[in-house]
Amino acid sequence: MIAGVSWVWWLGFHAAVAAVLLAGSLLPGHKRQTRNAQIAQWLWTAALVLGAFAFAGWIAVTKGHVVALEFVAGYAIETSLSIDNLFVFLVLFQGFRINHERQHISLMWGIAGAVVLRALFILAGISLLSRFEWITWIFGLLLLYAAWKLLRGGSAHTVIPEWIRRMQPAKGSLLPVILAVEFTDVLFAVDSIPAVLAVSHNPFVVYTSNIAAILGLRSLYFVLADMLDRFRYLHYGLGAMLAFVALKMLGSRWIEVPITLSLAVMGIILAACAIASWVAALREQRMAKWA
Repeated sequence: MIAGVSWVWWLGFHAAVAAVLLAGSLLPGHKRQTRNAQIAQWLWTAALVLGAFAFAGWIAVTKGHVVALEFVAGYAIETSLSIDNLFVFLVLFQGFRINHERQHISLMWGIAGAVVLRALFILAGISLLSRFEWITWIFGLLLLYAAWKLLRGGSAHTVIPEWIRRMQPAKGSLLPVILAVEFTDVLFAVDSIPAVLAVSHNPFVVYTSNIAAILGLRSLYFVLADMLDRFRYLHYGLGAMLAFVALKMLGSRWIEVPITLSLAVMGIILAACAIASWVAALREQRMAKWA
């Protein structure tokens, strides 16, 4: 027994995690953003969600419905709070000018590392992270700086400092990118893991719900990226998004932003970005027609 759960459960869960990571790396269309690749990502995202609920059903049968509901609550909270990560990942990859195929590799290793880090954080009960809370302030200010650069009309490439970009040549190592993904996940874990601990103190439930949620981040990222790539005003939307995330992080000590409000703000920003891009495209078509 480990933390009140048979070692067979722990072994089986991690075997499933390894299988998911392997299956995700073999999805078709990693080298090109084709329509079939987009459909595959949508289907894979849906499959992971269904898999998480199937796991919750198995927990209900073997451990009871209360434990299963705690898992579902933790999974929903972690997934909602992890939406912030996706936009930071998007800026990172655009800033480093990482192509579609190498983004898959970076996220695969980044998420694999996150599995280990989340286990350590949950085991420590976030006590270590709370001692280094000042790091979240630095990260929040960095996000504000990135937002300012994007809103000024710059590209994501200008957000990444030159000395960091030199560590990642066009055909070189992905290590700086993977470390950036890991660092981002660590900082966002400061908010998400305590939120899940608030609904359950069962180590197995907290850990598995966290891992199940971040496994879905990889495919959800590519679903989102494929949609946003069609927006000509993407950098403005990302700038506004990063500014919101940064202010939410910096003000979390005094103001708690509900998950529903956070998702609503992000939805409004994305909708405004999409509408503005659509209107601009229509205007160009009319001008070309009358030219």
